[in-house]
Amino acid sequence: MAAPLPRPRKRLGQHFLVDQNIVRKILDLAAVRHDETVLEIGPGRGALTGPLCDRAERVIGIEVDADLYRHLHETLSDRPTLDLRLGDALAFPFNTLPEGTVVVANLPYYLSTPLLFALLEARERLSRLVVMLQTEVARRIVAGPGNADYGVLSVLLQCWTIPKLAFRVSPTCFRPQPDVGSSVLSLRIRSEPAAPIADTKLFTRVVRAAFAHRRKTVSNSLRDEGFGQGSVQAGLAQARVAPGRRAETLSIVEFAALAEALAARTEPPGNSV
Repeated sequence: MAAPLPRPRKRLGQHFLVDQNIVRKILDLAAVRHDETVLEIGPGRGALTGPLCDRAERVIGIEVDADLYRHLHETLSDRPTLDLRLGDALAFPFNTLPEGTVVVANLPYYLSTPLLFALLEARERLSRLVVMLQTEVARRIVAGPGNADYGVLSVLLQCWTIPKLAFRVSPTCFRPQPDVGSSVLSLRIRSEPAAPIADTKLFTRVVRAAFAHRRKTVSNSLRDEGFGQGSVQAGLAQARVAPGRRAETLSIVEFAALAEALAARTEPPGNSV
């Protein structure tokens, strides 16, 4: 008799994908080759893991739930391509991944943003990502300037990846059913950023500071986040950004120009993406 499936843990936000049509669509979108390494964050009960093992040279699965980890070890013990790890994905050294790694994952929704930023830090090791996210987060990632959803996540991910909203997934495709909508997003790592960026840390700091107070102008928000008033005024003038504009109206090119203009006037603290 087969062992009972591990029960979902609410504190870990577990919703297991059970629709095989969605599994096939994700696998088709990822288009994993036999010579590629795949990173799967939160393999859960293994709906994607087994098929990925059939396609990839190696599948690194990071599972934080010890019961699910044991379940995967038992049910996929015949898959020599599986490299299963027990632990917190946020503590995983993504910069040690083989070059060209493909990320395929149903990301834990409560950790999706910090995980995306951590993966972005290791972008030089990745080729592309195919991830399931809460639809609200997916919309923020693909939003453009002037859109209410446009923010830090939009600018930083669009700067170093080409994101595309592939398809939506109904709550009925999961057990238990989530209370929010889900979407699958593909993100291809850019060979070059969307705009010339000399100082990645300063660029990231400027973007985060500009959006820190969304109701304020870029000028006031930067000042409130520690940039000197004189530096901000001179930087905006050099970048040809009107001081009365708000962050959600600036393009990636304009953020890059502003960061470059501030570079000679600012001593940035350690902060990166």
